[in-house]
Amino acid sequence: MRAIIAALLANIGIAITKFIAAAFSGSASMFAEGIHSVADSGNQILLIIGGKRAKRAATAAHPFGYGRSRYIYAFMVSIVLFSVGGLFSILEGIEKLQHPHELEMVWLPLVVLGAAIIMESFSLRTAVKESNHVRGNKSWIQFVRHAKSPELPVILLEDLAALIGLVLAFGGVGLTVVTHNPIWDAIGTLAIGGLLVLVAIVLGLETSSLLVGEGATAEDTGKIRKALEETPGVQSVIHMKTLYLGPEELMVGAKIGVASNATGQFIAQVINDAEGNMRSAVPAARVIYLEPDVLRKNS
Repeated sequence: MRAIIAALLANIGIAITKFIAAAFSGSASMFAEGIHSVADSGNQILLIIGGKRAKRAATAAHPFGYGRSRYIYAFMVSIVLFSVGGLFSILEGIEKLQHPHELEMVWLPLVVLGAAIIMESFSLRTAVKESNHVRGNKSWIQFVRHAKSPELPVILLEDLAALIGLVLAFGGVGLTVVTHNPIWDAIGTLAIGGLLVLVAIVLGLETSSLLVGEGATAEDTGKIRKALEETPGVQSVIHMKTLYLGPEELMVGAKIGVASNATGQFIAQVINDAEGNMRSAVPAARVIYLEPDVLRKNS
């Protein structure tokens, strides 16, 4: 949440300054970056709303709660980033290619872009710092692809795209100043639009996988299975399935083999012990269903 709020405050301030600079200079790259910051601000608001809605208590209609609300709103972020940011910037770049015009007060967009690069760098630094708390020894690509909490990967990609977009805009305006050819400003706008579309596609693919439903990682699955197998009274794990109900809530369903002469009281104790062992091994395993069965050769 700290990373989201930092990015929101930064994007609101950056958006205002970008639009002011675009109005005085007539820079298409500057205007595209303003739209980019507005889209990013809207995205952060969506992530905050998703986080709040995910905390609602379970109901009869939604017995497993609303944890996946965070995935839904993260997916909406990719749509907003694509439609509002990417497509609009591409259309603006095409229009400026067809109707180029000289920039005015060129120092203003360069100063604003330079300041925005500094502010966006601090926002990205905050996102990186917060991500390092939960990233562990994973690479950044693995973290973005396999993180069950969508907010930090979304913020990381947004901030990185924003920083690259600012550099592209600075390059477009700078080349226009040096060459006196406004075509570079339009090219910078197109590059920003293409960048946003690329990030939106990556976000859409990753969050759609979470929406469909992902199980535990191979590492966590191994820990859960080991915890079950090491529980006294559990002769074997016949089969097991896992599913994330939300970023911090994992559901585990398993059929376990017990002795054919085990009493009901003994089986109940085995199940309680197994649940405790699994939660100790993987704290996210909060919803657990265990079915005792007598192990058969064809099970």
